Amino acid sequence: MELWWQQLGTFEKLLWGISLLFSFLFIVQSALSFLGADDSVALGDVDDAMAGDDGVGASFFTLRNFIAFFTLFGWAGLAAYKSGSSQTMAVVVGALAGTAMVAIMMWLLNKAAQLRHSGTLDLRNALGHTGNTYLQIPASRKGQGKVSLQVQGALRELEAVTDDQEPIPTGTRVKVSGLADPRTLIVTRNI
Repeated sequence: MELWWQQLGTFEKLLWGISLLFSFLFIVQSALSFLGADDSVALGDVDDAMAGDDGVGASFFTLRNFIAFFTLFGWAGLAAYKSGSSQTMAVVVGALAGTAMVAIMMWLLNKAAQLRHSGTLDLRNALGHTGNTYLQIPASRKGQGKVSLQVQGALRELEAVTDDQEPIPTGTRVKVSGLADPRTLIVTRNI
């Protein structure tokens, strides 16, 4: 091993050093991620981190991206240099590969973040849905009743009014036609 290391030139030793060091850091970082640790654990108090959040979203300059960039930079640069490229070309290939890796990671994390679901009920998602009257709904918005319907993947009991001229009795099939306010549906008989 010592003989091999001594036969390497300075540039090649530098690339090997970058490759091995950042590969080790990448493995440690990946293991910590699989165990449930994240950047906020390593950086300190989560409340402090959230207070300083400017809402920009995924940032290019993070510790995770830094490690990923130099991991791929080292290996791609080393591969290019070993295949006969000049030192300059090896650095260019490494930089392009590292940048591509970070761009791909940012894209994947952005797509994963879009999968999040808050679970907060948005009554606009009930528009056009049908359900059943749970408690009688007085005619012409002279009072509120309740309807039971499927919204956002869950069965919900929600406040409702109607513009119909007759009350809607319990158990009647209704359709949501609008919103009276942020917490109350407007329904009509579903004929």
